[in-house]
Amino acid sequence: MTDTENRSEKHAERMKAQQAQHRKRMAATSATERGLVLVYTGDGKGKSSSAFGVIVRALGWGHRVGVVQFIKGTWKTGERQFFAQFEDQIDWRTMGEGFTWDTQDLDRDIAAAQAAFRTSREMLDSGDYDLIVLDEINVAMQLGYLSEDTVIGGLEDRSERTSVILTGRGAKPTVCEYADLVSEMRAVKHPFDSGIKAVRGLDF
Repeated sequence: MTDTENRSEKHAERMKAQQAQHRKRMAATSATERGLVLVYTGDGKGKSSSAFGVIVRALGWGHRVGVVQFIKGTWKTGERQFFAQFEDQIDWRTMGEGFTWDTQDLDRDIAAAQAAFRTSREMLDSGDYDLIVLDEINVAMQLGYLSEDTVIGGLEDRSERTSVILTGRGAKPTVCEYADLVSEMRAVKHPFDSGIKAVRGLDF
């Protein structure tokens, strides 16, 4: 047997073992009757972008999607312009007023976050949505604008049809424990640290 043939045979053996392991794991899983809760958090970039990617996937299957933005303001973004093409499938609510250092008004920020969550509760309870993205809600909880119990209560009471994605840095441990999936984005390098402004089409 040549070295090439030997490598090929060993590779085939490894792949067969991995296949068997994967099939065993798949056999132990079952389909869920209820929507899932996903958390995208961490200090790295890409949390909302990941959620928007899932929205694309959901729209591809003809699903109904809701988005509530808790912090981000009404500035023009590429994702908002793109998803406007799917207004029959997506209900987009931008309820934040921008970065908290822009408003500089604690009571106003709390009121905006609580109003956004009231809208979220209506959407979560309605049974009209396959997926709801609560964008930057983790930040609202981290800043004390919303309590963890309030948010978890809303998730618990949601329609069984509805999956939910919560984005934003600083996700609370209780929320992560409740969730079915938690992904943490880690900051390794960012152009802003080198003095480069946000880039249209990449950052917004």
